[in-house]
Amino acid sequence: MSNIEQLILRNVITDDAFMRKVLPFIQPEYFQGVYNQLFKEVAKYAAKYNKMPTQEAFKIEIESNNRFSDDQYIAACEIMPTIFDTATEKSDTDWILDTTEKWCQDRAIHNAIMESISIIDGKHQELSKNALPDLLTKALAVTFDTNIGHDYLENMEERFDFYNAQEDRIAFDLEYFNIITKGGIPNKTLNVALAGTGVGKSLFMCHIAANALTQGRDVLYITMEMAEERIAERIDANLLNVPIGDLQDMQRSVFTSKVADVASRTNGKLIIKEYPTGSAHAGHFRALLNELKLKKNFVPEMVFIDYLNICTSSRMKAGGNVNSYTLIKAIAEELRGLAVEFNLPIFTATQTTRSGFSSSDPGLEDTSESFGLPATADLMFALVSSEELEALGQVMVKQLKNRYNDLNYKKRFVLGIDKSRMRLFDADNAEEGVVDDTPAFDKSKTNERFKDFKME
Repeated sequence: MSNIEQLILRNVITDDAFMRKVLPFIQPEYFQGVYNQLFKEVAKYAAKYNKMPTQEAFKIEIESNNRFSDDQYIAACEIMPTIFDTATEKSDTDWILDTTEKWCQDRAIHNAIMESISIIDGKHQELSKNALPDLLTKALAVTFDTNIGHDYLENMEERFDFYNAQEDRIAFDLEYFNIITKGGIPNKTLNVALAGTGVGKSLFMCHIAANALTQGRDVLYITMEMAEERIAERIDANLLNVPIGDLQDMQRSVFTSKVADVASRTNGKLIIKEYPTGSAHAGHFRALLNELKLKKNFVPEMVFIDYLNICTSSRMKAGGNVNSYTLIKAIAEELRGLAVEFNLPIFTATQTTRSGFSSSDPGLEDTSESFGLPATADLMFALVSSEELEALGQVMVKQLKNRYNDLNYKKRFVLGIDKSRMRLFDADNAEEGVVDDTPAFDKSKTNERFKDFKME
């Protein structure tokens, strides 16, 4: 171990460029014995003077403080000629960076395992067993981020390439959703459907999940409102094109044949995972994603969480006195952070307020419990139902927030809905060119604003 520790410490001291790239990511606890104390002193000197000490200055520094024991001081004096040796040929930059990053990862994992053992044995004074998933997750996530930002003038070529690159998006089978998202949902995003009870939040997500599966995508569906089997039942109705009430009457051979036909037409997989209502947060979902990768080699390309309001927050203590605004905002931020961390889109849903439930034209003010949610979401839209729409077999979609396209472009449109088969489809009589310029948080009577609006 001392050889690699000497090598890293020597490059930190003698190579200014290397030092500035790696110093923010190396933790003192990665070093052992006297190297731990030497690194602490080197990092402290760099933070104070923005450069590395000379050997002479460094020796005076450690002589003038009492942070080294006599044995440590003797060992440090023996090591110093090596770690301050500028005559030795410099290591290849890429190699030493890769080697240092791997060493940091190995040490972080080792320390996390040792700390986990201490927790399991009940010897840890601060952490409980609930901290185990986060400990290991953080250790596995150790990496060097050497990107110091986008230089507007110097990086114009990279920016032009970005504008013209074909971004990986998961397309819809619904024309208007592809239009408003410019071709589908990109990675690292949080997408939210707003609706009242029974309007179709779960139906919408099941339909999108089923469609993603038929595209050959790997999909994870997390449910906290219904059992795994009930979600699977809805997706069966959608993919098999069978009324949900008829599934129980199907012969086994017919059912297995239809599912086998679906399987033959996709390379994707769909995993449905159930958590008790109000029991899971982003930390549990992160652990699930890591476990699926480890045990099943399953890496989803899209995650559905049904639904946001019945999640918990990893930042908030269960049963604590937290207002709903803070809680919902925290949940939304954690879910979007998860989307960024795993480079995938997350779809979820939220309830309307009581006033929004009866509104024919809900706005952001009708978001249940929190204005913080619309601020965090990349795409947010309302699903609106009425007696007239139900009679037509339709549901109206109203955009509330859109980072992908102009919010006022096709702000409202209708979709066909088949609740028996848990399906959505493009409606021929979708309203085109309807633009609502009303501010997103307008408190006027929304029912009055569009009282004359009719679907043709």
